[in-house]
Amino acid sequence: MYLTVNPWQNSPTMKRTLIICAIALVLISTAASNTQAQHSNGFDWNQPFKPFRIIGNIYYVGTNDLACYLITSPSGHILLDAGEEKSPPIVKTNIATLGFKLNDIKIIITSHAHFDHVGGLAEMKAATGAQVFASTADAVVLESGGTKSFFPLSPFKPVKVDRTLKDGEVVELGGNRMKAHLTPGHTEGNTAWTTTVTVNDKTLDVVFTSSMSINPGVHMVNFKPWPGIADAYAESFKTLRGIHCDVFLGPHASFFDIDTKVALLSSNPKNNPFIDSAGYTKFLDNLEKAYKEQIKNEQK
Repeated sequence: MYLTVNPWQNSPTMKRTLIICAIALVLISTAASNTQAQHSNGFDWNQPFKPFRIIGNIYYVGTNDLACYLITSPSGHILLDAGEEKSPPIVKTNIATLGFKLNDIKIIITSHAHFDHVGGLAEMKAATGAQVFASTADAVVLESGGTKSFFPLSPFKPVKVDRTLKDGEVVELGGNRMKAHLTPGHTEGNTAWTTTVTVNDKTLDVVFTSSMSINPGVHMVNFKPWPGIADAYAESFKTLRGIHCDVFLGPHASFFDIDTKVALLSSNPKNNPFIDSAGYTKFLDNLEKAYKEQIKNEQK
């Protein structure tokens, strides 16, 4: 669930991000109140978005803000995230628009087990026949439909997980290698993914970062449901900072300013704006700063 602001952005997505942040301050932990709050504030993150090739064999097939990715190969494709329960029609249409077939998707992987990223997972699994892979901790949440979590989650349709993943495991298909990096905090099984693409004989490191914001109602100091959560966040920031990034992506399109970058890519395809290591560093800088400020404020 996206609950953070990217204060370095000066683009159409900045307004969108500020709205979501304001919503986060007043959200109740039920699905109804989450959805109603989003719509009452004039932002719907489940709107259609034109699919496109980001770089190499990586395609954007998500909504206007709920990022979903198709990593393709002649042997089959990997889908990363499926949006909320209302997202699959958009995702399916986008995949078809790009000329790919649903039944060629063999594996579905996840960033983290929140309703806005995995609510559509059950439908996409049924539509594709793909296997679902997830971290061990998030698999429990996925199969419970959001009920087995360290804090109350908006519910979603449960989905069977076919393979659980440990930190550092690699998912391979058709020459693609997606490496899982566990970064617990936002969820217990929060996962960043890395892979590589080759462009003009140059190998680039692609990072699908995890969400690192702090959920509303969650404390870093004396938090009984998860006493070690602050240390988990600290280790996760350390993990993410240790990953080299050329291409910066993530579970929400506004994390990496998709509107501006799509416009830049259209105007100058030879200079791909998604190659943005500086954006990745700024993303981590701002979130870690917010994390440290929350600890400081709670200690007062």
